Amino acid sequence: MLRGRAVTLRPATVADVLALAAIRADPEVRRWWRGGDDLAESVRADLADDELTLYAIEHDGRVIGAIQWYAEPDPDYRHASLDIFLDPAVRGAGLGVDAIRTLARHLIEEYGHHRFTIDPAAANSAAIRAYAKVGFRPVGVLRRYERGEDGRWHDGLLMDLLADDLVE
Repeated sequence: MLRGRAVTLRPATVADVLALAAIRADPEVRRWWRGGDDLAESVRADLADDELTLYAIEHDGRVIGAIQWYAEPDPDYRHASLDIFLDPAVRGAGLGVDAIRTLARHLIEEYGHHRFTIDPAAANSAAIRAYAKVGFRPVGVLRRYERGEDGRWHDGLLMDLLADDLVE
């Protein structure tokens, strides 16, 4: 269990599937985190993925989202990549920033990671602002990076963070 200033990150379990699927079903979340018609199955698939570590984010005793990470296994390109989603009802309170900072600090201290990447949709300005508060910097635009629910290709923004740049 990882404790931030206001959030707790704990390994997600099967007991969290319905709560996380419900958050992902919210139109504001689903816009950025799709996952097919069966979101509960998508969460279960993330839990079963051996290359992914998924944490439930808790605040005031309630699951408010999830944050996940995976590591690049090639030692010459070592880094960790992160992804996060939050219940829109708690946005704007700094809880996402706290969760990202808490996970990054853990990955630095426990795993020795020195570099992190995150790749939000280029149009997801709220997420980009949150990542910047932790110290992530834009690296470049990933043109036509992901297909949207509208069937069209949309740009992503590659951002990275060096351990020395983590904003506490």
